[in-house]
Amino acid sequence: MTMRQASTVMELATAGQRLYEITREVARWVAEQGMDEGLLTLFCRHTSASLLIQENAAPEVKDDLVAFFGRIAPEDPTLYDHDDEGPDDMPAHLKTALTQVSLTIPLVGGRLALGTWQGLYLFEHRRHPHRRQVVLHLMGE
Repeated sequence: MTMRQASTVMELATAGQRLYEITREVARWVAEQGMDEGLLTLFCRHTSASLLIQENAAPEVKDDLVAFFGRIAPEDPTLYDHDDEGPDDMPAHLKTALTQVSLTIPLVGGRLALGTWQGLYLFEHRRHPHRRQVVLHLMGE
């Protein structure tokens, strides 16, 4: 077999601070590439949103994560100098710094090697709607 590569940019509309599951869309794109073994990289092109692999069975997990990050990076204008886009601006950057903007997932037998309860999420850290981009790059055979 010959090593191949494929890439795309996934566009997502968000409607405020929460986790947006993208597992199905990512898995569908991966399946369309027709590779059996490889490595998928996801990269979020933003400094106020991030990517997570997280529990996808209990919706309370997502709510608890948003609440927890709100406590460790609160929207308190007395805490930060940077507020160019409003009081949620710097807290969003902190939340991104504490999470990740890149994920790598093995492809085994043509499928993402995620665990039973694992899902892929875009974690929006801003209160207002945004258009987000996640770059997908698959290398394999």
